This record gives sequence, C-alpha cells and structure tokens, in this order.
Amino acid sequence: MPDIRTLLSTFPRAGRVDWIGIRPQRRAPVQALRTVIALAGQGLEGDHYHTRCHGARQVTLIQAEHLAVIGALLGRAAPAPEELRRNLVVSGINLLALKGRRFQIGEAVLEGSGLCHPCSRMEEVLGAGGYNAMRGHGGVTARILRSGRIDLGAAVLDLGPADDGAEVGG
Repeated sequence: MPDIRTLLSTFPRAGRVDWIGIRPQRRAPVQALRTVIALAGQGLEGDHYHTRCHGARQVTLIQAEHLAVIGALLGRAAPAPEELRRNLVVSGINLLALKGRRFQIGEAVLEGSGLCHPCSRMEEVLGAGGYNAMRGHGGVTARILRSGRIDLGAAVLDLGPADDGAEVGG
C-alpha cells in the first residue's frame, strides 16, 4: 500500500487549459484569449495584476469541474468562466492538490501559492448566494516561476513539491 507522500504526488493524468482570460483594468470586463504570456514574478501579460502584483496571486486558476457545482448551488446553469473572473480554467487535474507544488502549463512554470477565495463581487455577478456558492470552489492562486506562453488546450503537468530545492529559470 502506498504511503501518504506517494499518494500526494500521484496524478492519474495531466490537466488541460480550457479557458484563458485577463482583466486589462480593475473591474473591467474579462477578455477571453486563445493564448497568453506568463511573465515570471509578475503575472499574465495584459492583466491589470501583472503590473502591480509580485506576490503569491500572480495568476488565478479555477477547476472546470467546479463550474457545474457552483451553478447547482445557485439553482442555475454553470456560470461562464468570465463571470468568475479567474485567469485560467483547468480540467482533468485537481488544482487544490497543486497547492505548494510546482507545475508546468505550456511553456510556463508556476507554483501553487494558495486558495483563491471569492470576493463580494460574486454576489453582484452571480446574484444572491453567489459568494457562498463559490466558497470552497474558488480555485487557487499561483506565482509564475518561469515565463512562457500558455495556449488553450495546454497540458497542466505536476513537477513536484515547491520546496524541493530545484531551481527554475526566469
């Protein structure tokens, strides 16, 4: 029987980028893209966070499979990705399992840095109960360790624990 360390590092398959979006300005509509450049230590090119966020929240990711859950909790169809104001929608890999791990998406290497909790804006965008429907389903935040291009359909690959001492170039 595998130990917990083995279980924590076992992913049955790669994930996949299903949607990409940026917000050029605070509170501006989200723009859907087919490709984006992730800039190490900064964020996604063209996103308003990229010029001012050099910490743990350079990229926000949400689980595609959770969109249906959020919709069900609201008694409606799954919300469109742009309503949730995250940068990447990913399917096929548990994003929560990537917290504290390095992972590659396209050419970029990221590190799962935390949970992406909903903001009060979800009540405005999704309607009454939107904030609570998002709780536990808001996705994760990540910092960019190595710059690179991310395209729709790009694989999401686990690279191991963030604290393993391996160096990743910028």
